[in-house]
Amino acid sequence: MTTQQLTAQIHSKKSFLCIGLDVDLTKIPQHLLQTEDPIFEFNKAIIDATHDLCVSYKPNTAFYEAYGIKGWQSLQKTITYINENYPEIFTIADAKRGDIGNTSSMYAKAFFEDLNFDSVTVAPYMGKDSVEPFLAFENKHTILLALTSNEGAFDFQTKNNSEGKELYKEVLETSKSWKNAENLMYVVGATKAEYFTEIRKIVPHSFLLVPGVGAQGGSLAEVCKYGMSENIGLLINSSRGIIYASNGTDFAEKAREEALKLQQEMAQILD
Repeated sequence: MTTQQLTAQIHSKKSFLCIGLDVDLTKIPQHLLQTEDPIFEFNKAIIDATHDLCVSYKPNTAFYEAYGIKGWQSLQKTITYINENYPEIFTIADAKRGDIGNTSSMYAKAFFEDLNFDSVTVAPYMGKDSVEPFLAFENKHTILLALTSNEGAFDFQTKNNSEGKELYKEVLETSKSWKNAENLMYVVGATKAEYFTEIRKIVPHSFLLVPGVGAQGGSLAEVCKYGMSENIGLLINSSRGIIYASNGTDFAEKAREEALKLQQEMAQILD
């Protein structure tokens, strides 16, 4: 999927909502545990209930890998279901991969070719030869961790180097020189809203994947005020606040209600 197609979907749905599909079997409705594939059945119901309100789904692969081969099969069924039934949706494999070149090439093939995701999250610590194999895939996107929403982000990401430049800024600036850098997007946490102005000076047109709105306390209004670009350029992720709105038989309906609240806020911002 191209960024132009993603932007067109945002304007069509008046939404830049991304829903995180982080499935924990201890939190999903108990009646689903009696089905052959509880993870997929949960995801399918959430997707069917919310696909018109969001532009992206983001399964965190750890929540699938934790269940072994069955979990991976559930992930494959989920992405196939989205691609076949809602092909306009932008899909993100939240895998946070990143390793030396030949290993990254295999990671990229796994997510882009085998599973057919539109994008994957990647850690930048090992530098360009760990990221460029992902960037080589046409119409696929690499979402680089830039400034995350967790407390430990301050351990490294905001530290100054010898030239007085914060590390996250160096990541942003350096990544722009990599081959096929036009395929880059960036993860920027909503709990760091005050940094968006500086980030937009460096990457004014890139899409930013923004976790942390909702359960982690990030402000949608603040993120949009400082982070929105001329092509919108934002994917606001919400996971727990939507998918676990209820653990009863009405879980999909309640998930839709929570997604609708965010979509309506976004529609007002876009109008």
